[in-house]
Amino acid sequence: MNDLLGNHVPIAFGVLPPAMGNLAAGSLRGIAILDRQRFSLLPDIPTSHESGVPGFESVLHYGVLGPAGMPPPIVAKLNAAINAIAKTDEIRKRINNEGGDPLTSTPQEYAADIDQEERKWGALIKKLNLKVE
Repeated sequence: MNDLLGNHVPIAFGVLPPAMGNLAAGSLRGIAILDRQRFSLLPDIPTSHESGVPGFESVLHYGVLGPAGMPPPIVAKLNAAINAIAKTDEIRKRINNEGGDPLTSTPQEYAADIDQEERKWGALIKKLNLKVE
């Protein structure tokens, strides 16, 4: 962020919280939100897809996971409670402050999202032949 503000680098990719004050002050210009939808607190910044780079998305999703074999009624009850909490003004504000919008889903939708992200990033890691050292 310091290098970007100091004009040492021309562009940066990062999470929103450290940039929000500078975006509001006009010392940074948002080019694109790397998500499928615009961010509610920055509605004038287009998505990467809208900017001509479809599929260029890098989104951090938080979720709640439990042990394999958790009884479906307990999963359903937890999911309903978490979805209800995520819709409250207090939680929406807290998530907005972290640079996101609350995204609720079903356990099946979240599992599919995890699988999709694993395929996406796994393919890139394989293509680039990245290794852990």
